[in-house]
Amino acid sequence: MSEETRDDLYAGLAAVGPYGVRPGHALITMVEPHPGHEYAYNRWYEDDHYYAGAMAMPWMYAGRRWVATRDLQLLRRPEKSAIAQPVTAGCYLSTYWITEGRHADHMQWTVAINKRLNRDARVHHARTHVFTAFQDHEATVYRDGAAGPRDFHALDHPYEGLVLQVVDAESPQRRAALLEWLRDRHLPGRLRNSPAALVTVFRPVPLPGERMTYVKQVEGVDTRLTLLWFLETDPRDCWAEHFEDLDVPEERGRTELVAPFIPTVPGTDRYVDMLR
Repeated sequence: MSEETRDDLYAGLAAVGPYGVRPGHALITMVEPHPGHEYAYNRWYEDDHYYAGAMAMPWMYAGRRWVATRDLQLLRRPEKSAIAQPVTAGCYLSTYWITEGRHADHMQWTVAINKRLNRDARVHHARTHVFTAFQDHEATVYRDGAAGPRDFHALDHPYEGLVLQVVDAESPQRRAALLEWLRDRHLPGRLRNSPAALVTVFRPVPLPGERMTYVKQVEGVDTRLTLLWFLETDPRDCWAEHFEDLDVPEERGRTELVAPFIPTVPGTDRYVDMLR
């Protein structure tokens, strides 16, 4: 492709299609570095993959990494989780926002670039994907109404913690009812006087067939919902009062994971020595 043709292609792509700021889609990926590879994994992700494998891609406009030190891992529930076996697996969580309406465009790029990164030996293989899925945005519920940061600010605002909650309905039909109950009744009540400023709700979508083989296909795409609770305090300071009993009634569904995290400090190895 000539330089002139490439320039015309880029100009054409920028001139059409959605370009709003809403987080219409997300990549949520919880990963466990293999024992003994924690520092190497963290340096690879901090120094290369966060940028070359994520933020440099079209339509992925915000990102943040989170970490669960051992004491945070031990707060997780339920003990028998459909997400993580054991429930403590997955000490790093990365969250990314993708422009609404641009998921398909982004996926074409990310599949191609990850094949190239793998071919060029720029992929760290001493890791396990515990919970990795692209997700479509379903709802955002705010504690303070119109005041405060919006969901599109959430990965840039200096929140002090995040709680990942994964819930499953009994069937695809019942997921719609579960979402409605969460959005209209449950979350507004839980947020009131809570250290969480907002909760985003997503539903997972299947990974493309040409995905990297080390990432397993997404489960529960018809029944599952993923909630991200953005906290203004360290989760350890408010866990017993606000999150230890975080659940959904059995008639609504079941909670598969409640897991607290704190933000990493970009460019550093802070907390790596506290994972085990």
